[in-house]
Amino acid sequence: MRKKVTVVGCGMVGGTTAQRLAERGYADIVMVDVVEDLARGKALDLAEAAPIVGYDCRITGGTVPQDYAMTAGSDVVVFTSGAPRKPGMSRDDLLLVNQKIVEDNVREIARHSPDCVLLMVNNPLDAMAQLAYKTSGFPRQRVVGQAGVLDTARFRTFLAQELNVSVESVNAYVLGGHGDDMVPLTSYTTVGGVPVSKLLPHDRLEAIVERTRKGGQEIVDLLKTGSAFQAPSAAVAQMVDAVILDKKQILPCAAYLDGEYGIADLFCGVPVKLGAAGVEEIVQIDLSAEEQAALQRTASSVRELVKKMGL
Repeated sequence: MRKKVTVVGCGMVGGTTAQRLAERGYADIVMVDVVEDLARGKALDLAEAAPIVGYDCRITGGTVPQDYAMTAGSDVVVFTSGAPRKPGMSRDDLLLVNQKIVEDNVREIARHSPDCVLLMVNNPLDAMAQLAYKTSGFPRQRVVGQAGVLDTARFRTFLAQELNVSVESVNAYVLGGHGDDMVPLTSYTTVGGVPVSKLLPHDRLEAIVERTRKGGQEIVDLLKTGSAFQAPSAAVAQMVDAVILDKKQILPCAAYLDGEYGIADLFCGVPVKLGAAGVEEIVQIDLSAEEQAALQRTASSVRELVKKMGL
């Protein structure tokens, strides 16, 4: 039986994610959105591209909540639905707006696809993942948030541009919450196997770290309307690959921590082994005292948001 992936929310991130997944061809795609006929239109457009591009999966669309039945039995559900950021807004400003959206939709997702891996993408990311976990009743392994893959990609991009090297030569991790206090791990960052600290002066490296933290806002400010969607959708697709293909890939993701890294009962970005079962392992790496303190700070920020939602 073919795999099935549902994308909830068909704005720029959701629509582009559906395109990336369709072009992989390993699963049928269901697109749903609260805006009447939006998902149907985008699904039909994607389906009509198949003979040209060469993929051969089934792509359908519907309007929720009435069409949630068409998502039944999904292996992965990608949740992108929510209010977008606008210039001057932080990710955290979206908290209460998106809380009800997540609660209403995740109940339907859990009812129709009780065995799926739920991949959260909307902001504020870590808090929304926590909310989805509590609302769905799923085991911790089957709720995961996309943040670290995107933030790490931005960090790698900026470093590659600075050093005029291929992005493939840059290896890095960005941990912590998907906010302004995220934690790029410079001690684990290498370029062609060489520690980045040997290639860049401290002030330039710190400037790149700060640009990474503000990476989403930089794009929001440039676009004026809307926010990033190309890199976020690519990050989502990489995570879906890991689940659908059971790759057991080590990726930085927002996962529920139960004492790991000294953090309990909270979603936070850490390295995980991602496979068919979802988060199959929290990968614990040694952090410096400074990095551990920074991770605790970002976790405290996430916990404050969770408290505001009454969880």
